[in-house]
Amino acid sequence: MAKRQAKQRYVVARTEELPPGQRRIVTVQGREIGVFNVGGEYFALLNYCPHRSAPLCLGRLRPLVTSADVPQVGHERENEILKCPWHQWEFDIRTGKALFDPKLAVRTYEAKQEEDQVVIYL
Repeated sequence: MAKRQAKQRYVVARTEELPPGQRRIVTVQGREIGVFNVGGEYFALLNYCPHRSAPLCLGRLRPLVTSADVPQVGHERENEILKCPWHQWEFDIRTGKALFDPKLAVRTYEAKQEEDQVVIYL
């Protein structure tokens, strides 16, 4: 049985450089990765839309739009939905899954705060 390699740790910012509501695109091991701070939680996604290779992490963040009935529209999970800047495909930044088809997803990475640093693991 093969041993799993330990994930590599990469410091991508100091916490004060990535306040809530902000993002940073970093290059780690040749991959562009978008790192987002959503209300003090950190998320990291590959900066690549699976539709047409757009720089996904440059897209607009918005809430999840919900509707209990046709004339009523609600909003939940502020700034957790990422819209591709080219063709408006939408992805959940917590899971990387596309809203219209959860079988389609963008790669995510573990991201968190460790002391005063924002780190990701590949």
